[in-house]
Amino acid sequence: MRLFVVLGAASISVWLAGFVWFTLDALRPTAEERLPQVDGIVVLTGGQGRIEAAARLVEAGRAPRILITGVGSHATASELADQTPALAAGGINGHLTLGHKAVSTVGNAVETRDWVRSFNPRRLIIVTAGYHMRRALLEIGRSVPGVALIPCRVRPPALRHPFRRATLRLMALEYDKWIGALLGLQRQVNLVEAG
Repeated sequence: MRLFVVLGAASISVWLAGFVWFTLDALRPTAEERLPQVDGIVVLTGGQGRIEAAARLVEAGRAPRILITGVGSHATASELADQTPALAAGGINGHLTLGHKAVSTVGNAVETRDWVRSFNPRRLIIVTAGYHMRRALLEIGRSVPGVALIPCRVRPPALRHPFRRATLRLMALEYDKWIGALLGLQRQVNLVEAG
């Protein structure tokens, strides 16, 4: 019985230490002005500020093309450019690709892989929320081995108050999903069928 108590306490301690590290990593801001020039930008939709952050990078000349993966089935590139003038200002209109099929992080990775095959980049900037970045890098890295992935963490409203109960719950959920991805437990592709 004592062995189970010790193992349980050790497991909880390891989980908590990892959770603290994961949370601090998620809250670490990205200095967009320090990001290098790359071959492309991948934006994973699903939260505020992601497309705007990518647009700023495009406007600053960080990349010649962009993939926005996991967008709604009816969204168009011209609509997104109209809603985000920095995309048009960056001259990206002809090099903006929308991925309509992904409904999960693994699906985002599959869309990224398919996009990457068209131009064989060496380096990509990945734009997503800080709490989603570790899992996004893991899954995309599995899909495009050999391509350097550079994180651009976006800080959504939920992370502006990190000690609120709802934020801590979100962080714990994302931490557990990342652990599951590390263990290969969440490998469903989850793509919307083309209609």
